[in-house]
Amino acid sequence: MQKPSVAELRPVVHPPGVKDRRSGEHWGGRLYMREISLRMDRHLVNTRVTPNQLTYVMTVFGVLAAPALLVPGIPGALLGVLMVQLYLLFDCVDGEIARWRKQYSMTGVYVDRVAAYLCDAAVLVGFGLRAADLWGTGRIDWLWAFLGTLAALGAILIKSETDLVGVARHQTGKEPVQESASEPRSSGMALARRAAGALKFHRLVLGIEASLLILVLAVLDTVRDDLFFSRLGVAVLAGIAMLQTVLHLVSILASSRLK
Repeated sequence: MQKPSVAELRPVVHPPGVKDRRSGEHWGGRLYMREISLRMDRHLVNTRVTPNQLTYVMTVFGVLAAPALLVPGIPGALLGVLMVQLYLLFDCVDGEIARWRKQYSMTGVYVDRVAAYLCDAAVLVGFGLRAADLWGTGRIDWLWAFLGTLAALGAILIKSETDLVGVARHQTGKEPVQESASEPRSSGMALARRAAGALKFHRLVLGIEASLLILVLAVLDTVRDDLFFSRLGVAVLAGIAMLQTVLHLVSILASSRLK
C-alpha cells in the first residue's frame, strides 16, 4: 500500500484545534515535534503497529530518562534530553496514528496520562540521584536524592489536582470542564494566575523543561568541576514543585471548575 504524503496526513492528523489546545499541547509539539512526527507517521500508518503499542513505547522512553541521567557529566544529561524528546515524539505519533485510522481507545488515553506522570517523575528523581553523586569517590549525599523525589512528588500532585477535577465532575454528573472555567472568580486571584502564567516558572518541573535545564546545569558543573549547579537546581525545583502544588490547588478551588 502506498504511503500517504505529509500533505495528505496533515489535515487528518492535525485537525483544527490540536496545536491550539491550551492545556493539551506542549510548546515543543507546536514548535517542531509535530512536523517531525508527520514524517514518521508516513512509515507507520500502513503497518500493524497500533496506537496503544506506540503509547507503551512512549512510556518506556519517559521512564528511561531516570537511568539516563545517572550517567555522569554532560553525556548523561544529553541522554536524558534524548529520552524525553523521544517520549514527546511518540506522544505526538500515537494520537496521530489513532486519528488517521479512527482507532481510538480509552486504554490508550489512560496509559498516555500515566506516561505523563512517569516521565516527569523519572526526570526529577533521576536529577536528584544525579546530584547525590552516586558514582563519585566521596560520600553519597542522599539529601539531593530526597529533594529530587520531593520535586517529583510535587509534579505528580499538580497533575493529579488537574485530573481530579474531571473525576469530581464525573462522579457528580457534571459535564467536562470548559477552559473558561479555569479563570478564578476573584479578580485578585485572576491577576496572580496571569502573572504566574507569564513567568512560567512552574513549567520547570515538567519533564521536557527540566531535562533541558539539567543539560544547562551539567555544562556549568563541568566548567566548575563539581555538582554545585545541579544541586542548586534540585533545591530550586523542589521548592517550585511544593509551592506550585499549593498554588495550583488554591487556583482550582477559587475557579468555577468545581461548580
